[in-house]
Amino acid sequence: MQKEYLMESSEVLEHLKTSTQGLSSAQVEERKSKYGLNKLKEGVKPSLIQKFFNELINFMNVVLIIAAVISGITSLYVGESMIDTVIILLVVTINAALGVYQESKAEAAIEALQEMAAATSNVIRNDKIESVRSEDLVPGDIILLEAGDAVPADSRLMECASLKVEEAALTGESTSVTKTEKVIGTGFEEVTLGDRKNMVYTGSTIVYGRGKAVVCYTGMDTEIGRIADAINMAKEEETPLQIKLNQLSKGLSIMVLAICAVMFATDIARILIAGGEIHLEALIDTFMIAVSLAVAAIPEGLAAVVTILLSIGVTKMSKEHAIIRKLTAVETLGCTQIICSDKTGTLTQNKMTVIEHSCSDDKLLMTAMSLCSDAEMDLDTSQAIGEPTECALVNDAFKNGLSKPELAKEYVRVAEAPFDSVRKMMSTLHKKSDGTVIQFTKGAPDEVLKRCSKAYVDGNIVEMTDKLRTEIIASNKEMADKALRVLCASMKEWSKLPSSIEPAEIEHDLIYLGLSGMIDPVRPEVKSAIIECKEAGIRAIMITGDHKDTAVAIAKELGILEDESMAITGAELNKLSDEQLEKSIQNYSVYARVQPEHKVRIVKTWKRLSKVTAMTGDGVNDAPSIKEADIGVGMGITGTDVTKDVADMVLADDNFATIVSAVAEGRRIYDNIRKAIQFLLSSNLAEVIAVFIASLLGFTILKPVHLLWINLITDCFPAIGIGMEEQEADIMKRNPRNAGEGIFADGVAGETLFQGAVIGSLTLLAYFVGHYMESGLWEIAESADGMTMAFLSLSLLEMFHSFNMRSRHESIFRLKTKNKFLFGSLLASFVLTTAVIYVPFLSRAFEFEHISLTEYFVAILIAVSIIPIMEVMKLVRRSQLKNK
Repeated sequence: MQKEYLMESSEVLEHLKTSTQGLSSAQVEERKSKYGLNKLKEGVKPSLIQKFFNELINFMNVVLIIAAVISGITSLYVGESMIDTVIILLVVTINAALGVYQESKAEAAIEALQEMAAATSNVIRNDKIESVRSEDLVPGDIILLEAGDAVPADSRLMECASLKVEEAALTGESTSVTKTEKVIGTGFEEVTLGDRKNMVYTGSTIVYGRGKAVVCYTGMDTEIGRIADAINMAKEEETPLQIKLNQLSKGLSIMVLAICAVMFATDIARILIAGGEIHLEALIDTFMIAVSLAVAAIPEGLAAVVTILLSIGVTKMSKEHAIIRKLTAVETLGCTQIICSDKTGTLTQNKMTVIEHSCSDDKLLMTAMSLCSDAEMDLDTSQAIGEPTECALVNDAFKNGLSKPELAKEYVRVAEAPFDSVRKMMSTLHKKSDGTVIQFTKGAPDEVLKRCSKAYVDGNIVEMTDKLRTEIIASNKEMADKALRVLCASMKEWSKLPSSIEPAEIEHDLIYLGLSGMIDPVRPEVKSAIIECKEAGIRAIMITGDHKDTAVAIAKELGILEDESMAITGAELNKLSDEQLEKSIQNYSVYARVQPEHKVRIVKTWKRLSKVTAMTGDGVNDAPSIKEADIGVGMGITGTDVTKDVADMVLADDNFATIVSAVAEGRRIYDNIRKAIQFLLSSNLAEVIAVFIASLLGFTILKPVHLLWINLITDCFPAIGIGMEEQEADIMKRNPRNAGEGIFADGVAGETLFQGAVIGSLTLLAYFVGHYMESGLWEIAESADGMTMAFLSLSLLEMFHSFNMRSRHESIFRLKTKNKFLFGSLLASFVLTTAVIYVPFLSRAFEFEHISLTEYFVAILIAVSIIPIMEVMKLVRRSQLKNK
């Protein structure tokens, strides 16, 4: 790239083969074919079919498909119906469709948020001014810029009049930058983006003055385009939940194969020990039993339940202004340990606000500040329009009953000496009703104070003494130490309009009025959000392009840091090697004057320390680090298109506090998914234990279709009900879990084994009780009543056990919340299970007996016993945790 900011504007025109009259139509068409449209390249989006197949190759779905194939082959051989296969494939299809639907819906929501930064631009072509689509601009075009315009392409300024540009989206600076058309530097030195005063860039906005510029770069060749390229280099990573589910899927597949092998070998051994012969029929029977046991071991509803619970969580979050672009992103936020947040527009309002005055007469000071500005008040919105600093002054006066339109009627502006960066002040002259003229001058305190010979004190004009000057300087320093931007106002009275309005002629012997201090205020909800994050063990890090003193002041106000030593600048960061940064990064909570590559480096360092890292922001400069982070959080209102495109979650209300609710929701979802997984696996383990022991003893306790019914109907509804459970009271008082923590950590594996063993044993008990009530004998034998009671008891055991799983450690009798969905799922499962036993055509299909009412209630009694058993287990567990 050329360094146009080091070249004279005439040299740039010559280099681009253009002129001040603009390009001809032929040149425009030629360059459009060479450079393409002035817009960022869009990545090729996968089709719905591609998305669907991407979902299908998820390892858990692969396991389910294999189970369906085995079930289908078995059914075909024995001439049974294909209901098992149909049900499993239906589950896989629904699971994949849900994933595609959620991803597509989230993408549509993001697209609805995005708008073009500059739809049209004023350009000189063929020596005429015309309005064209911004995407049709080409290098060499001469564009005209004025207040309110979005810069459509990276351009070198040729002319400018008091031009100020807000570049917060690119540099992180909250204040606008004064531009010049003059050459910067000597021609040999590198100048940082924020200091290229003679350049304007795509993504920035003109807030004051006007200018003329020649387009140098368009589309992907712009600074924003280069950032977009950097984003494409970042690697997509799986979220912790995806990793854990993949691990679980692989573990289940190995377990299924092991179960088949063990069961097959055991049955063959049993036949040989009994002195029987091994023939084809025996082998097939043994193989079918092994397959039945394998199907029992696979929780067919697991993938669907996890997807549904995530989808429900995502929908809930969208109602709370958090749009999730990836189904599992909310879970990642729930285990986030570090939140790296941009300051401007994220922690603050990106809106300068006057918060302090130092003067003798507030009304006179605010009048002077309001009139000596070019910002105007929009009475429809009660907000000023113009350069942010001047808007702050006009808004300050308006809030205090001094409307600029009314003041302008009383004090009619008749002349002005515009602001320039050398004087660092501006003056306006106003005619009063009596014909006299009053001059207001505002600017940098040190410069304005030099020109003051008097001061307005307690209603009187007094001489500016050394003591008074010292007091004013002390007040200025006090404000500056608070990271306030301070402006000074003064006045001068004239009997008539002076003949010369040159600054040197009018800006002397001024009367000091006072100081106004302003700051980009923090969002009012951010303080409490950061306090809650601290309680949840989450560390907030501020990363900004703003000055260090401003960043430190904001961070102290928010409680992000307590000592200035916890702040570091980008220049200081450059002096640290990656190893040094890794060792010292824990010491820093504020990073100031940083570039985009610094942000990516910071995020990468935290990730190397195995910290799940989130990055929030709205500017283009946030986008690469948002992409690099474990979860990127963009802003829906003020966020740039590039940032929203790469974010995992977009805050529709730009409210930092929404992140806190997202963290809580993420933790709740993960907790509930973990409990649902534990519930499903303990249920499947119970089935494996019951079927395995029954096969060893030589009788059939449950058939494959019974197991599939329980897995897909009796289990899935309560599992979803568990997922609807409200968050536990201490959820935001816990430290974030370790990203490497397995699903079975913290005693979950032992609890699952115990619960599965208990439920399996009670199921076997129900079989033997059923056979006894049918025959009057306690023996090992085939029994239709025993099978029916085992099915009923196992179904009800799992239903009642779902209530135990509302909390892993707390007694269900002490929970203060009600889970209506779980009660509803219990009722639905109860009705369906009863229907399978007593509705004639269903009972025939499932080969069940119409057991007596006594047998029915005995089965219920056996099932209810799981609650007191688990209550005892929880009591022991609470005692163990208390003694740790």
